[in-house]
Amino acid sequence: MMKTVRLCKYHGVKVGAHPGLPDLQGFGRREMKLDPEELTAITVYQVGALKGFLDREGVPLNHVKPHGVLYGMMCRDYEVAAAVMKGIPKGVPVFGLAGTNMEKAANDLGVEFWAELYGDVKYDNKGALVIDRIKRPWRLEDVEKHVTQQVSTMSVTTVDGSNFSLPLKNYAITICCHSDSPGCLEIVKTTKAVADKFNKDHGWS
Repeated sequence: MMKTVRLCKYHGVKVGAHPGLPDLQGFGRREMKLDPEELTAITVYQVGALKGFLDREGVPLNHVKPHGVLYGMMCRDYEVAAAVMKGIPKGVPVFGLAGTNMEKAANDLGVEFWAELYGDVKYDNKGALVIDRIKRPWRLEDVEKHVTQQVSTMSVTTVDGSNFSLPLKNYAITICCHSDSPGCLEIVKTTKAVADKFNKDHGWS
């Protein structure tokens, strides 16, 4: 963590915490049952660990984005979402899936909410993320099309071929790409190119 924070500082990259369930063997991608107090505590603990290194380097905590299956649990379960929100430091925004209990809990508890889109994850016909335990390759032209549709039309083509409208409202937008996706660096570059063009076309850069 110290090395990563120092590299981010050197390259001017903003740093966020990525707290998840204490499932080390499964990398936080297997569901666990924790009570609300435990969920708040693991969030405080993990965010606090990163913040300790950030404070040493004089780097602010930019955001919190829940990891893995915890993210999905928060989308489905308001109690889980609220418990995690209570562990986020005041004034720090949370990245999450709009139209879910993540958004509702954030708004109810006064946590700034940023709507998250995905460069390398597909959606089902209810707007839920389709998570692969083992990431499959993406063609870069499909990444470009997938991201362009989301940012330009606030909609996405789902795995069954239907069109789903994304309830993004007027939230700030962030786009997630996973480092364990095959060809992740090119996916990130392709996604960034789409975002940069969109911002330029709208006079935001």
